[in-house]
Amino acid sequence: MTIIVSYKKHTDTYTTYTLTTPDDANCTELCTLDGITYVAVPDGVTLPEQSQEIADSVQTVTLTPELREAIKAASPHCRLIAQRVQERISASYTPEDEMYLARIAVGQLRGTCSLEQGEADLIDAYQNHVESCRAWGRAQRGALGL
Repeated sequence: MTIIVSYKKHTDTYTTYTLTTPDDANCTELCTLDGITYVAVPDGVTLPEQSQEIADSVQTVTLTPELREAIKAASPHCRLIAQRVQERISASYTPEDEMYLARIAVGQLRGTCSLEQGEADLIDAYQNHVESCRAWGRAQRGALGL
């Protein structure tokens, strides 16, 4: 399971000190919130000794729901995942298709319209496609520890 570590970057006259990670570790800097930088560290990766300028600030994060949402909102990686989820949906359904299916599904749920033959199947196929795209997005965020 991916863990999230946080630390405070330190800058002096010549250098900005950041988290040192193994070259092949595939660690991902997620975002910086209120001066604290959050990094996704894959399972099994041991971080090397850190420079003395940041060593005291490095710690494993216990994610609260609020912090998880704040990191997701600030992370360019999560924004890209959300964009790709939408692109996956749009690859199969136009915005007009989506509006049509939403209108008839809501109308059916409210009892204000009845579905024509085949429309229930269209709604089911659309919903299955959307849920598979959302599941992909959740898996991508899960790989980042979110």
